[in-house]
Amino acid sequence: MVLEFTKMNGAGNDFILIDNRAQAVRLSREQIVLLCDRHRGIGADGIILLKPSPTGRANWAWDFYNSDGSIGEMCGNGARCFARFVQVVTGQKGDFTFETEAGIIKAQLEGESVRVSLTEPVDLRLDEQLPLACGKLTVHFLNTGVPHAVLFVPNADKAMIRELGPEIRHHPRFAPKGTNVNFVQVLGPGHIRVRTFERGVEGETLACGTGVTASALIASRVHHFGSPVKVQVQGGEELEVSFQEQAAGFCDVQLSGHAQFVFEGKTSLA
Repeated sequence: MVLEFTKMNGAGNDFILIDNRAQAVRLSREQIVLLCDRHRGIGADGIILLKPSPTGRANWAWDFYNSDGSIGEMCGNGARCFARFVQVVTGQKGDFTFETEAGIIKAQLEGESVRVSLTEPVDLRLDEQLPLACGKLTVHFLNTGVPHAVLFVPNADKAMIRELGPEIRHHPRFAPKGTNVNFVQVLGPGHIRVRTFERGVEGETLACGTGVTASALIASRVHHFGSPVKVQVQGGEELEVSFQEQAAGFCDVQLSGHAQFVFEGKTSLA
């Protein structure tokens, strides 16, 4: 089988996008892992397949897979790339919506910049003391379509991503599915830097849209930031998170930034 694909990235978070409107592509877990392999495959943090909306409640829908072959409920940077991909391959005009495992997402496009309106965050938990091998650390939590733990650190360059990332990701407190882990440095008022250990990739990525969003929202509570919050990611780019606060959480949460086409190609699948 010959598979046509498009490679894209959002703030360094890279994806393989496939037009599957005809519903002819069925990928096994092994095929997904191979395609995402950076030495033996195309290389990506995840794979996104465009398909018709199965419920008719949105214009389109996606199937999203992490690089380990697991299903991803939501991905903010993937959503921004997907929006531009849909616009190009379908001729979609204006704003539109698409279905994800986390709910319906609205996309607004302005050139290379994309703004996605995310589903309402849930399960906000602040100032939890998490027992770890190095002792107890203060960890915050928010689900922005996928679960995210947030730790504030004095210097993101010195954050113990490799050591603490896997330990927190698999911590019993977040069982059974685990959590993504964000290490956040405050750069100034309304400005943070985020490094993320991603569940499903099982390592640090150059950016994580839902992690950026969770970090910005929690920073608004812990450090009293107003909307919008500027977020510098490990890939060097800057994203923006805007929101409205509610007594119990947040609403009208939007993530914006560039989404870029890298290349198109064909590959053979066994």
